[in-house]
Amino acid sequence: MDIDTEIDPDLCIDVPQGFDDSDAETQVHPMASKFFPAVTAAEAFRKAHEWVRDHDVLLADVSWDWQDDEDQPYVLRIYFRFEPEPEDDDEAQLTSS
Repeated sequence: MDIDTEIDPDLCIDVPQGFDDSDAETQVHPMASKFFPAVTAAEAFRKAHEWVRDHDVLLADVSWDWQDDEDQPYVLRIYFRFEPEPEDDDEAQLTSS
């Protein structure tokens, strides 16, 4: 992350003071989700596939929903986290050493 970049507090996760997230195997990873409503299940998968293909994310899970009385009743929801830029990963390794 660029040091001069301001972080929008509405897009941050608040953690309690003293929260210890130092264990590499169990670190907290912020998770995001996105909905893909569609007329058919195949269309929902196509929409999700195209979106994931165009974004650098790590897909973590998916869920299905059927929404009665909607024009697009099939809803595929994906859960994901953003992949760090390679230089961010190297920087994180340097600071954790």
